[in-house]
Amino acid sequence: MEERPDLTWIFGSSRSGSTWLLRMLRHHPDVVGINETGLGHHLGVWRPIALAWQSVEPPPLTTFKAIKEDRRDYFFNREYEEVWRSGLERLFHDRLVHQLDGDRPDWRNPRTRVVVKEPGGSHMASDLISITPGSRLVFLLRDGRDVVDSWLDAYREGTWASTDGAYAVTQEDRIGFIRWQAAVWKYRTEAVQAAYDAHDPDRRLKVRYEDLLADPETVVPGILSVLDLDRDPKLVAAMVEAEAHRNVPETEKGSGREIRFAKPGSWRDHMTGKEVEAMEAVFGERLTANGYV
Repeated sequence: MEERPDLTWIFGSSRSGSTWLLRMLRHHPDVVGINETGLGHHLGVWRPIALAWQSVEPPPLTTFKAIKEDRRDYFFNREYEEVWRSGLERLFHDRLVHQLDGDRPDWRNPRTRVVVKEPGGSHMASDLISITPGSRLVFLLRDGRDVVDSWLDAYREGTWASTDGAYAVTQEDRIGFIRWQAAVWKYRTEAVQAAYDAHDPDRRLKVRYEDLLADPETVVPGILSVLDLDRDPKLVAAMVEAEAHRNVPETEKGSGREIRFAKPGSWRDHMTGKEVEAMEAVFGERLTANGYV
């Protein structure tokens, strides 16, 4: 059997610090970083569309696959799951290896770890893990209210996200957009939690963004431990320092930038009471269940 990469997934919600975490890990000599394959997005197309969340009684969020999987003609259905899943596993492996062979020919070194940041596909975490046997899982969790606030900032004219299809949310659309993003956070958080619970305890780790931000030199070694990599304090300190928020040029961080505030609780400064109420109504008990009050 062809040798396969020692793979680790970073799952969680988008805007949870996964880019920052991947940047730090890339400074480790034995880490190869992959910045979002998009496969989870393609497998997990959302239903309903975002505009449906403008209604007074929003429909429950789900995916196209979840709706169609009991239909015999649907490509990714339950009936032929054994066939398409093994084929998808081969496709993913061949595609990844081709890239690694070009970018990092030494990836076959037993010490090398391939870390894939995939927050945008996190709602399909179980499916992605199923096609990468033996992979590790890092669950990066952030307060959903800060996640929604960050997306509100991104969906404006001329922001970093506008090149990826983001649009300017009008004042009239804010409540609907907030509901939508809150529902996405809830769905992804629950999906990753389910994948985490089912995963090998020795090959998984849950990390709170707030803890990582407050004390990265304590949290990063824990991540390296799960990856079974060198966590020498000097190396960790260098990794953290290289990507510290204070070292990012002022012109490359702040409102409208991909690197924003790194300030938990900033949602309180940017939302009205009615908007917070709408957001927390969608989160339900999931927010408090994860320790956010």
